[in-house]
Amino acid sequence: MTTIAPTPAATNAASPNGSAAENTTVLSSDFETFLKMLTAQMQNQDPLNPMDSSEYAMQLATFSSVEQQVLTNDLLSSLIYMSGQSGMTQLAEWVGLEGRTAGAIPFNGEPVEVFATPPAIADSAQLVVYDEAGNEVDRTAFDPDSSSANWWGTDSNGTPFPTGLYSFQVESYANGKLSDTSDGETWAPVIEARNDSGVTQLVLAGGTEIYADAISAVRAPQ
Repeated sequence: MTTIAPTPAATNAASPNGSAAENTTVLSSDFETFLKMLTAQMQNQDPLNPMDSSEYAMQLATFSSVEQQVLTNDLLSSLIYMSGQSGMTQLAEWVGLEGRTAGAIPFNGEPVEVFATPPAIADSAQLVVYDEAGNEVDRTAFDPDSSSANWWGTDSNGTPFPTGLYSFQVESYANGKLSDTSDGETWAPVIEARNDSGVTQLVLAGGTEIYADAISAVRAPQ
């Protein structure tokens, strides 16, 4: 059996405090060595020409400043790592939920509930169904006083439409004239979530990719 050793990047990701511990150990060792050298220098200096005490103070202050800077950098690295882990947790919370959006969804033969809000002036409305290529494949009545309608996924002869991705629009009419067209929203499972330049991007079942702000509602899987 071949064992693959973790890469340096993987090791650092798994142990974000590893570099901090190493730097602290090395710095502590260097500081002790510096103190021993400084003590020996004081013990063996020429009594007729002693080193100015201000030079000792300057050396100690310089080394202490470097020590504090290294520790500060390690602390910032730890905070950045913790922030990244928190972001991953938030992304993971999306996966497995169902989001309501206007994106295309997979149809597998089961009825699809489509949500829309026709304007108040509408006296009739039509639910228009499009296939993955953007072709209109079905059209059925949508009650303008309702907020949703079921698309049964069958044509006028009762023949089921083939499985695949479908999207929906609702056309609203007033006095026989088209007054508004809006996207119909449907529920779809979220199967993947990722960070896209600081913005959460979701992948729905069927492969549709949307940003999280395009989700109007979420719910537990039905």
